[in-house]
Amino acid sequence: MDLQTPISNAGRFYKMYAHRLEKLGIITLEDFLYHIPSRYENYSLISRINELQAGEIVTIQATVTEIKNEFTKNGKRLQKAKVEDGTGEIDVIWFNQPFLINVIRKGDLLSLSGKVDWFSRRLVLQSPEYETINDDSPTIHTGRFVPIYPETKGVSSKWLRRQIYKTLQEYRQNLLEYIPDSIIQRNNFYAFSEAIEKAHFPKNLEEARKARERLAFDELFLLQLAALKRRSIWEKQLVGHHFTITTFQKQIEEFWEKLPFELTNAQKKAVKDIFADLASKKPMNRLLEGDVGSGKTVVSAIAMYIAHLNGFQSVLMAPTEILVLQHYQTISKLLEPFGVKVGLRTGAHKGKDEADILVGTHAVLSDEINFKKLGLVVIDEQQRFGVEQRSIIRQKGKNPHLLTMTATPIPRTVALTLYGDLDLSYLDEMPKGRKKIKTWLVRSEKRESAYEWIKKQIENGDQVFIICPFIEESETMQTIKAAQKEYQRLQKEVFPNLKLGLLHGRLKAKEKDGVLQKFRDKELDILVATPVVEVGIDIPNATIILIEASERFGLAQLHQLRGRVGRGEKQSYCLLFTEIKNSQTIERIRAMETMHVGAELAEFDLRLRGPGELYGTMQHGVKQLKIASFSDFPLIEKTRREAEKIFPKLSDYPYLWKKLKYLTTKEVSPD
Repeated sequence: MDLQTPISNAGRFYKMYAHRLEKLGIITLEDFLYHIPSRYENYSLISRINELQAGEIVTIQATVTEIKNEFTKNGKRLQKAKVEDGTGEIDVIWFNQPFLINVIRKGDLLSLSGKVDWFSRRLVLQSPEYETINDDSPTIHTGRFVPIYPETKGVSSKWLRRQIYKTLQEYRQNLLEYIPDSIIQRNNFYAFSEAIEKAHFPKNLEEARKARERLAFDELFLLQLAALKRRSIWEKQLVGHHFTITTFQKQIEEFWEKLPFELTNAQKKAVKDIFADLASKKPMNRLLEGDVGSGKTVVSAIAMYIAHLNGFQSVLMAPTEILVLQHYQTISKLLEPFGVKVGLRTGAHKGKDEADILVGTHAVLSDEINFKKLGLVVIDEQQRFGVEQRSIIRQKGKNPHLLTMTATPIPRTVALTLYGDLDLSYLDEMPKGRKKIKTWLVRSEKRESAYEWIKKQIENGDQVFIICPFIEESETMQTIKAAQKEYQRLQKEVFPNLKLGLLHGRLKAKEKDGVLQKFRDKELDILVATPVVEVGIDIPNATIILIEASERFGLAQLHQLRGRVGRGEKQSYCLLFTEIKNSQTIERIRAMETMHVGAELAEFDLRLRGPGELYGTMQHGVKQLKIASFSDFPLIEKTRREAEKIFPKLSDYPYLWKKLKYLTTKEVSPD
């Protein structure tokens, strides 16, 4: 066995725990070492029994003189031990742990850590951590800074501590240094093995901080190097289709003239960058990020038109049928007047693949779909597709150009780290004439007047989204508005004379489409929904979105929900309801009133709340950090600089190269 051995193959004992450990992200033995403590209990104060005082958190080292089961007056079962250390005697009690009678025996020398408290008018150690003192090994659960880990059912911190200590003992010699000495010295880092050990078993909090700093650096540094390596492979090994732009200048100008609007400066810059990519022998590999409504589809359409003019086919893949239909309609409207055949392929639409442009869900990956001459692949909301899916679609052509798009607000710093192998284009302007969505925070005392205002807007012909975080009430979150219950309340008590519909993720596709069509056809005034409306629903007549329990959402997600309105010419509004009084929460939500660019909001939220919100928004396919944080902008910058400096000389550092090769899917030589 080595550190790369999967837990399920590491022996019968580990196999029993494999499924539980997987929930903690522990798949191999090495993952134990990277399962870093969330905090530490300070049990380093070792006291004598005659010095103990109520309220202290201490460690004592004492001999067991007696241990037995007892019952309290109210029938609670407890385990009671007497221990002494030569200066005095004290009772130790645990509740409902009858197995202790067989584990702890009279005469055992124990190390016990916990809180001194009063029980039945006597000082006791209550439910302490304990372990037998053994000359052969140090204590790991008591008498020191003791690590407390993220846990799951059936896997306690004490169990994890034991396995991590054991793994460290067995494989310490395998923890070879792989970061160049120059980087370690320049940053005053611990050596790798020392950092791993002190992250788990530090003598003090400063040691723990320095150990985490080294391991966080490593994690981001390797991410940056992996991105540089992917870029290098793309640039050196792939030869793509060299598209001609200048030959078709007349057709391109005609396309511009027929657009019903003028491109924003951000769109013009993105188009210029894409034209340069398409004219290169190296295949394009670009990420186009922009808010809902910023005009990504138009930019991708001109790229697909260039491919068509050069005699190549294009494919556009999107994650949901709703989004695919929206793209299909937009692209057909833009390009069919120029003789471009646009096809549609989803689970429900089995269109032919003889089109110049095929728009579809992952159904376009089907074996039965073959392209004669695929020159451009466009993937929307690319993080919702796995690496394998993206690879399959690219393999349907010979090194086609690749344009990925996302409306998910990603802070620039994070995008450069996660997608450092891609060229980035940002659409940070909305099309001219598009009105900003007026956004207001609504406190509980203003709720009724907000409802009255909504009624007046509906009388004027407007439609409304009302968003609730959950489908059904959760017992642990009673205060959160549940869509089904809220739908009934609104229909009976608040808007009895209006037509309401309900949309949530558990509806079948046909039911969802039916509800949406009714809303689109203005048969419904209000659509009550869960965040299922976040992506791809375009209702131009909907001008108001009311979001319940807005504090439960990250700003990036609120911003995407807000993008469901403001699709037409009318002024649109976003009402953020909250019952929370906390000033920091209010400040965070109020940012929505003044900030209207998704990437800026995402960065603001990241600074305030940390990376949890980022994962929620970006969903699967995103590399989640175990130790570092995407909100540590200075460290991200530092690792980028160091990675760019070392990458050209990567072959000089075999251990670093080996580590990088193990962490990335493709194995290529460093030169």
